[in-house]
Amino acid sequence: MNIIVVGCGKVGLNLADQLNKEGHDITIIDNDEKELRHAVDFLDIMGVHGNGAMPQTLREAGIAEADVLIAATNQDEVNMLCCLFAKKEGHYCSTIARIRDPQYTTEIKYLRDELNLAMVINPEMAAAKEIERLLRFPSAIKIDSFSRGRLDLIRAKVPEESQLVGIPFYKMKKEIGLDVLVCCIERGEEVLIPKGSDCFMAGDEISFIASTKHITEFFLKLGLKYTPIRDCMIVGGGRVSYYIAKYIEETHLNLKLKIIDSNKERCDFLAEELPDCSIINGNGIDQELLKREGIETTDAFCSLTGFDEENIMLSLYAGKLSKTRLITKVNRITFENVIREMNLGSVIYPKQIIADSIVRYVRALENSKGSNVETLYKIADGRAEALEFRVLNDPNLINIPLSDIQLNDGVLICGIIRNHRVITPNGSDMMKMGDRVIIVTKNTGYNDLRDILKMNNEEESGIHYEL
Repeated sequence: MNIIVVGCGKVGLNLADQLNKEGHDITIIDNDEKELRHAVDFLDIMGVHGNGAMPQTLREAGIAEADVLIAATNQDEVNMLCCLFAKKEGHYCSTIARIRDPQYTTEIKYLRDELNLAMVINPEMAAAKEIERLLRFPSAIKIDSFSRGRLDLIRAKVPEESQLVGIPFYKMKKEIGLDVLVCCIERGEEVLIPKGSDCFMAGDEISFIASTKHITEFFLKLGLKYTPIRDCMIVGGGRVSYYIAKYIEETHLNLKLKIIDSNKERCDFLAEELPDCSIINGNGIDQELLKREGIETTDAFCSLTGFDEENIMLSLYAGKLSKTRLITKVNRITFENVIREMNLGSVIYPKQIIADSIVRYVRALENSKGSNVETLYKIADGRAEALEFRVLNDPNLINIPLSDIQLNDGVLICGIIRNHRVITPNGSDMMKMGDRVIIVTKNTGYNDLRDILKMNNEEESGIHYEL
């Protein structure tokens, strides 16, 4: 597809990179010639120097032939103007706008309808939602939701003393008596899509599918202690912290927030907007201040400043002082291999969350007549994907026992959602028209549910074991 990205900032550059890797033709627009040159050379894509909110610049970038325009500059109003002109100039162009200002959040539906936007992206809001979920399930490293929250994909670490270590998965259902299915195992640098004969090893990072009611119980069976979080300290009073507080307020979560920020005006704003939170005006890297405010006893600690290095150091410091639940925001994803080895708890990448949602939309748009990708998440630090597909009337897929379907290597069918009911599948289950199906695979780039099928029937059957 022909895709135009306006803005060479962190979000725009990451989107251009992800979509370029998906095989699309990318053109990027920016006013800053130096930043534009870096993007063009680094990603090997087309670049146009100019103001993306000007029709002439959009014409030069090829808006008349573009399938999608993504406006990802740092200014909400410029992004909306880009999308407005793109609709005028490119009659069939889908438009996506980055809108971040909390003042616009109550008007998002109106703006989307009036500007005819295909999508509105807000990295800070998406990151805040993920953090709020992690505060509700503190034993999880990461939580992704499918089918509007009916099914969760949870990432957790197997403790050394876990009683489930060494038990083959095909025997484990009898051991735990829960509808849980392990989809992916990270063992050092290795990523496994597990078979029935596989088992846990101490220190594995696992991703599993479960309904919300079984998550806490499985954590206990795994050997992870569940202690509800009652208080949380946040360093950094930016938009992510603001949205976290609003989500906690909306969900009536019994959790006290303390936000530390060095900017006096920002603290005054937060104190007025968030009366239930404790707002501290001070330097978040002042060790004495952190100790005085209770870093050694807080249940959770979130480092959410605008500087990755500061966030990493703060989380390492908090982890050294106590066993508090750590959440660390990182904007640049350059050193993920190094970050993975550090004690940073759950690492949140706001721009990656947004990139996943846009890649999902583009894949669905690209194949609008097939079994579209409804949800997509990168898991195992981007080395595997979890996807939700809608099942259409395909004779190669529907009404066939899963044990008789020949799947590509590295593919696992993890869940079927039928009439709001969640099915943890085994070999005798079938896909039916109208179902939503959850797939985990190491083979990236799937657009259609049919992509999971082997082109021939030479090798192993598609039997997957229920946990």
